[in-house]
Amino acid sequence: MWHAHTIIHNGQAIPFAEARIHPLAVGVAYGVAVFEGLRAYRNPEDGSFSVFRLDEHLARLQQGMKVMRFDAPPSTQTLRDAVLEVVRLNAPDEDAYIRLQAQIETIGTLASTGPVGWVVAALPRERSAKFASGLAATVSSWTRISDNAMPPRIKASANYHASRLANLQARADGYDSALLLTQRGKLSEAAAACIFLLRDGVLVTPGKSSDILESVTRDTVLVLAAEAGIPVEQRDVDRTELYVADEVFLCGTGQELVAVTSVDRLPVGDGKPGAVTQRLQAAYEAVVRGTTNAHPEWRAAVS
Repeated sequence: MWHAHTIIHNGQAIPFAEARIHPLAVGVAYGVAVFEGLRAYRNPEDGSFSVFRLDEHLARLQQGMKVMRFDAPPSTQTLRDAVLEVVRLNAPDEDAYIRLQAQIETIGTLASTGPVGWVVAALPRERSAKFASGLAATVSSWTRISDNAMPPRIKASANYHASRLANLQARADGYDSALLLTQRGKLSEAAAACIFLLRDGVLVTPGKSSDILESVTRDTVLVLAAEAGIPVEQRDVDRTELYVADEVFLCGTGQELVAVTSVDRLPVGDGKPGAVTQRLQAAYEAVVRGTTNAHPEWRAAVS
């Protein structure tokens, strides 16, 4: 596997191991940071790389910096150029996971809104070991954060403490992943991934008012499902619908699309990844790699 050797920090390319901010910087001391996870995919036919849905990720990052009231954040064009450049500089020979992050970089107070620093890194990241077989999930006793507390629609680093606690509990109890409910007791999302379930031929996913991250991958699945003629509903989802669903899968940049084959030790369907999940996995794989002509606007070429 290839290794990351270069990182871009505030516009300057430096050796990966030399990236530094002060340990008492506001971004570290209080978790005042927003980030995006992206992927650069290799086309198996010609070896070229493209970053998937780069513009949508950058738009969400700008929204996050606005909600966090960051002063003088970096421009979208600056960040776009840096994402493509960091892939070029690291010259991966397989897919790359990209972390783009903006934070308050100097010592300050909880109310500090600047100065804003940023970093972008390209890293190797293997696909989930359960990609083919599916995940065992559990409904967590931890509750999903709400919009009036820590807005989940922005990708703030501090938001992930809730997902971390849920995941740690799930793994201690022998599961692969945790599913979180809203404060109203409705399904929200998995820890660090959105969720879909299939019931009676209809693909169902919690709506944006269910305290979900406004996921770029979720939006991709909605588009691909519509193009495949699969009916979709965005609505409140009860916990017990997970137990009677025909299929369940998670989606996100990190997870990509991965089946959930049991929930709370009850099998989902026949306990194997379902046909609709596999169909959408294949459609997603083709569109991210560019082995289809569909949606070229989603692929930003690394030239």
